[in-house]
Amino acid sequence: MSNTAKQKILIVDDEPDILELIEYNLKKEGYQVFLAHNGQEAVTEAKRSLPDLIVLDIMMPKMDGIEACRIMRTMPEFKNTFMVFLTARSEEYSEIAGFNVGADDYIAKPIKPRALVSRINAILRRNAPSEDVVDNKLEIGDLVIDREAYLVYKAGERIVLAKKEFELLYLLASKPGKVYTREVILKNIWEDSVVVTNRTIDVHIRKLREKLGDDCVSTVKGVGYKFGA
Repeated sequence: MSNTAKQKILIVDDEPDILELIEYNLKKEGYQVFLAHNGQEAVTEAKRSLPDLIVLDIMMPKMDGIEACRIMRTMPEFKNTFMVFLTARSEEYSEIAGFNVGADDYIAKPIKPRALVSRINAILRRNAPSEDVVDNKLEIGDLVIDREAYLVYKAGERIVLAKKEFELLYLLASKPGKVYTREVILKNIWEDSVVVTNRTIDVHIRKLREKLGDDCVSTVKGVGYKFGA
């Protein structure tokens, strides 16, 4: 497929059968695919191939996926690279740990190839050039967010937001479906302010829901928030 031909994906897993299965299905979809067998190899291969998306298993020898993701997120070249965890562990704490180190999404084993490909296609579309993003404007359904003018319109009606409410909305809406942890929200919106607490985020989320509707922001229990239902 032409829209995937130039996009590169790195798969990291210590199980050869898993690597082969994912590699086969992603190559069939038109992606360039690179492989690594543990976290250490992942960091080395990622530096070499500079993938658009990295699929990481969590439990691996030498270096696990959480640590590999944390290391890569400190490197400027991977600031905007999508990181997706692939794991058989369904415990909530492992998901929280993944999102806390900068994961964009989470795919559970056993792998269903068609579902995996659909999820990866959707994740990569989040960052694709779109007619809906013009001159720092986001247009999502009937919602228009003008970054430069700090204006929001819903169904043509202007919605008045405070500065931090606007910045929080823009952060979440810039990548619909991506889960942002409280830590990431605090760092991006309030930076290092010592007076800001989780309660501050909750209040701003509540205000956004009151002004734009309950379905504009979803809570991912124990992790954070994402734009949309």
